[in-house]
Amino acid sequence: MFPDLSSASPTATLLGAAVGLVLGLTGAGGGIFAVPALVFGLGWGVPQAGPVALLAVGASAAVGSAQGLRAGIVRYRAAMLMAGIGVCLAPLGSLMAHRLPERWLVGLFAMAMLIGAARMYRASRGGARSAGAGDAAGACTPLPPCRMDPATGRLHWTRRVASTLGAIGAISGFASGLLGVGGGFVIVPALRRFTDISVHGVVATSLFVIALISAGTVASAWWHGMHPGTQGWVFVVGAVAGMLLGRALSPRLAASRLQQIFSALMTIVAFGMVVKAFGA
Repeated sequence: MFPDLSSASPTATLLGAAVGLVLGLTGAGGGIFAVPALVFGLGWGVPQAGPVALLAVGASAAVGSAQGLRAGIVRYRAAMLMAGIGVCLAPLGSLMAHRLPERWLVGLFAMAMLIGAARMYRASRGGARSAGAGDAAGACTPLPPCRMDPATGRLHWTRRVASTLGAIGAISGFASGLLGVGGGFVIVPALRRFTDISVHGVVATSLFVIALISAGTVASAWWHGMHPGTQGWVFVVGAVAGMLLGRALSPRLAASRLQQIFSALMTIVAFGMVVKAFGA
């Protein structure tokens, strides 16, 4: 039986749409906004907001990754390895989330937001520099440990590649369970740093991993009695709609400028959460 969505506040729809829009435009950052949106916008606690945020992020990421799968740019073997390990680590993060005091949980979340904001801003500046530096700068850049095979257009699998991607999945999954984020703020910069997958491939692969990890974490939370409620379902629907809009707009907007704007917003929200948690 579906909930009656007519009684839900429009705020939940708008907040969900904003989260989905960010996720669709960048492949990361949407999940990190989802929990603050529920905490500040709807007055929820972090333990309550986490699973619903993951449900919204996972559903919208699944919609977004379908486009990448059709285009053949999702590195699905890498995604399944990262997601498989991540799903195993997510329950440990979720267990810790219920044992830590909410004040410290909010503090950890704010720290994750600040790290994500710094990485996103550096990525935007690095992209701008590399675009103007030409081949000379590229020649000085060390080769990443996970490289594509020019003959097949796929990752060249070695033990080092598998262990690197597995570590990324483990950190992402633990963060998903602990903080209720999709893990894109870990996956995207890590794939950009340790692989030579194209930018579009990184975003599409990140969305696929987020969808898989979120599905496993949400299933576990649901099994233990989590139910989104009317406001939660409206938030999820809004996130999916925002994702569709973001994926449609992303080819038309400058990625570096978007990353700078989102990193500034993440910094502001992070300090707001610290004030909320530790302020008088």
